[in-house]
Amino acid sequence: MSADVPPELAELRSSIDNIDAALVHLLAERFKCTQRVGVLKAQRDLPPADPAREERQITRLRDLATDAGLDPVFAEKFLNFVIAEVIHHHQRIAEEA
Repeated sequence: MSADVPPELAELRSSIDNIDAALVHLLAERFKCTQRVGVLKAQRDLPPADPAREERQITRLRDLATDAGLDPVFAEKFLNFVIAEVIHHHQRIAEEA
């Protein structure tokens, strides 16, 4: 830590670093689950995307974001990014099956 960084700033940055690490681990765990979903979908010849579920999840996440004081537009963009990656994984799994 640099001597010119105020202790409060260093403490906040440390907390942010811990949160970022937790987010990475949570995303890794989420993708482990969605990989298993992709395998199940491929085994049952189901489509990689489920627009109705995705819409329900977006609505749910926007509500959670609002309740948590987070911008729901940002939350939706984030979930759309994650969903797009999951669909890509599911497509790849289906092609390999």
